[in-house]
Amino acid sequence: MNKLDVTEAIILLKKEKDLTWEAIAEYIGMSPVWTTSACLGMNSCSEDVASKLIEFIGLPSEAKAVLMAYPTKEWDKSIPQDPLIYRLYEVVGVYGETLKEVIQEKFGDGIMSAIDFTMDVDKEENPKGDRVILTLNGKFLPYKSW
Repeated sequence: MNKLDVTEAIILLKKEKDLTWEAIAEYIGMSPVWTTSACLGMNSCSEDVASKLIEFIGLPSEAKAVLMAYPTKEWDKSIPQDPLIYRLYEVVGVYGETLKEVIQEKFGDGIMSAIDFTMDVDKEENPKGDRVILTLNGKFLPYKSW
């Protein structure tokens, strides 16, 4: 099995068993965002988490090594066609320079880590239409001079 095989198996079994990412995450003791990312092949699981995932979803035992393997984090460089993903590209396209300026004004010259990082997705009910709340929480990493 490879990452794609395991991801496809997870999606199929998730649908067959009418599971949610939230339920899977709760069972394995991880956040829903991280769990989803790992199931889609973009993060590696510890041995304990991989074992729990296999047990809960019903994956074959050979999926364990694949779930524990370090991923190559790559994606298609073209602009995505899926409207939700495209909107996130749009946010970065419109506000990327603004975020860079504001972050650097507050912290100095550096970046936000995507390694020492958490992300949450929440829902805010609103009479004018429900709101999506994305919280990106990354450690600030200053650039070094030498």
